[in-house]
Amino acid sequence: MSADLTGAVWRKSSRSQNNATCVEVAFLGDGRVAMRDSKDRGDGPALVFTSGEWAAFEGGVVDGEFKRA
Repeated sequence: MSADLTGAVWRKSSRSQNNATCVEVAFLGDGRVAMRDSKDRGDGPALVFTSGEWAAFEGGVVDGEFKRA
């Protein structure tokens, strides 16, 4: 299922620096969350997650699931 991202409000982490290695997220009106590479603003691709998928991702971050060894 695709999403119309026209008018989406994209956010980047306040910890982000201007070194072109960041992602941005947009919380869509239907509960889904879009994520894109901050270098690809405009017509670049975006991943779109359901609210449940996003919650699982957030839980993994909090639990340290994605820490490098």
